[in-house]
Amino acid sequence: MKNYFAHKLRSKSPLEIAGIVIFGIIAIVGLGILFGYVIMWLWNWLMPEIFDLPVITYWQAVGLFILFKILLGGCSSSSSSKKCDSKSHKKSKSDFSKWEHYDKFWEEEGDELYMEYVRRKVNKIEPLDQESK
Repeated sequence: MKNYFAHKLRSKSPLEIAGIVIFGIIAIVGLGILFGYVIMWLWNWLMPEIFDLPVITYWQAVGLFILFKILLGGCSSSSSSKKCDSKSHKKSKSDFSKWEHYDKFWEEEGDELYMEYVRRKVNKIEPLDQESK
């Protein structure tokens, strides 16, 4: 994953990277606040009418969300999921280690090899269509 971020951010200045990080933090906080209000609005619209439950505040809605997330397994930390994560991490790490050659490949051979691939696929598809007629 380190190589992936290095590949994506290599042409960006430190100021642009800081801007991306700050925008991400603001977006996450904004979505969290919005999500709390959506839960509160849905609860106050449906639950008092259907089940005669009380109206709740914003912080109660956020608390309900956190409680349901914990109760329904949103914060699982079983050993099997850790094993699965470590296997997928090793695979993705090895996949991204080859990205350093990506730009050079496309500069030297990319368009020509891509067009050759498309020609092969088109030629394979056409005879199948003609046989079925």
